[in-house]
Amino acid sequence: MNLDIPKNIRKIDKSDMLEILESFPLQIERAKDIGDGISLPSGFRGAIRNVVCAGLGGSAIGADIARSLTSGEISLPFFVNRNYSLPAFVNNNSLVIVSSYSGNTEETLSAYRDARRKKAAIVAITSGGVLEREASKDGVPVVTIPPGLPPRCALGFAFFPLLAMLSKLKLIKDKSKDIRETITLLGRMQRTELGMGARGKKNRAKVIAKALHRRFPVIYAACDHVDSAATRWRGQLAENSKTLASSYLFPEMCHNEIVGWENPLFLLKGSAVVMLRDRGDLGRVSKRMDIVKDILRRQRVDVVEVRSEGRSLLARIFSLVYVGDFVSFYLAVLNGCDPTPVDRISYLKERLASS
Repeated sequence: MNLDIPKNIRKIDKSDMLEILESFPLQIERAKDIGDGISLPSGFRGAIRNVVCAGLGGSAIGADIARSLTSGEISLPFFVNRNYSLPAFVNNNSLVIVSSYSGNTEETLSAYRDARRKKAAIVAITSGGVLEREASKDGVPVVTIPPGLPPRCALGFAFFPLLAMLSKLKLIKDKSKDIRETITLLGRMQRTELGMGARGKKNRAKVIAKALHRRFPVIYAACDHVDSAATRWRGQLAENSKTLASSYLFPEMCHNEIVGWENPLFLLKGSAVVMLRDRGDLGRVSKRMDIVKDILRRQRVDVVEVRSEGRSLLARIFSLVYVGDFVSFYLAVLNGCDPTPVDRISYLKERLASS
């Protein structure tokens, strides 16, 4: 299929996810405004000894990116919780940020109630639903974000208000300058190398999507700062492209998974590796990635390298995320799948609701 022909895209992209992806820099601007307007109780700052972000899926990836971004700056333990209950260490000295785009995610609602029982300080991020109603009733601060998007497409709203909270609590430095750089960078990337206006080999995302078509994608990244980008790629390939993928991190990969690239042969022959590279990767880790790339290529495994763009770490992380979002979109088109519906998730929720 020719990905440069708009009618080919429109025929499959019935819910117009392309427009959502291309307007993501504008979403960041709106999300920043929401973050700037957040007002937190003054008592939060002095009592906090750890931060726990509770969420699932598209509502959790924002917390993953915040953890990756701030790992070298924040002095408190920062934990992302994807479960019905919270860790035993959560208490009245914990800040629990509960994020559910719909406000109806049952695991997140359970975690919210657990945070209430543990008397933690709580902030909710949601577009409505049960979470907004319960939090408002309980006197818990609610950061209200716009509804109407697939949760995975609301990453800006899940991440930037959270980043603003950490800044307002003086846990990290103000990131306004980095946010402006990120908006400018992603806007340029959309126009020149990712969106429909970029044609043929000038479009990085289309080229990578074609390399992954009918393959099993394996996503690798360093664990220092861009691990969350690998998680995002895997999730987007699953939900948008309806493609099973794997993700793993360096340097741990060198101590086990590299040996697994021997069997089963049919799977290896049908695999393609994407390595997410960042100039902030630790030097020894970067060297490991180079060696593993050579090993895989000698085994005739296709390896695609995606290098981050931008100056600040925030911009670099989001540059990798943005490439992956577009890759998953174009791969969905190549697969003949509308990228927006997630029928199996809907079916699972219906079965759970009836049990």
